[in-house]
Amino acid sequence: MKIEFEILEKSRSSILEIIDGYSMAQLNKVPGGFNNNIVWNIAHLVVTQQLLCYNFSGLDMAVSDEMVARFRKGTAPLKEISKEDFEAYKKLFVEFPLQLKRDYTMGVFKKYQEYTTSLNVKITDIDSAIGFNNYHEGIHLGTILALRKLI
Repeated sequence: MKIEFEILEKSRSSILEIIDGYSMAQLNKVPGGFNNNIVWNIAHLVVTQQLLCYNFSGLDMAVSDEMVARFRKGTAPLKEISKEDFEAYKKLFVEFPLQLKRDYTMGVFKKYQEYTTSLNVKITDIDSAIGFNNYHEGIHLGTILALRKLI
């Protein structure tokens, strides 16, 4: 699992480097042909990791129900996100992979409620949840790369 945590941490670090220097107006822009923006993608990754790894393990998530409702699969940006909120999301974006690694190492994840993704991938335990989460993060990295070319 060591490589899975390294992939997650480096992926998130790369995403933050990619978006560095863009204005909040640019990060909030939803280009034609897209239904979301860069800010939404960052917050969505935070929420999805919490859902896949903690919620389905029967553990408390470190995000609010409001954040989940706003950024879970199937949602889209309803309004612009402030710089303050985005800075808070970025902090979670960096901290949560480190917390996940600590919790995993401490053996916090004891059970898992089986979940079948929209790609028909069956996640049965925390190891497969972390692996699928990394795959999901790669999809959104591609989306962010496409979005930044249009903002």
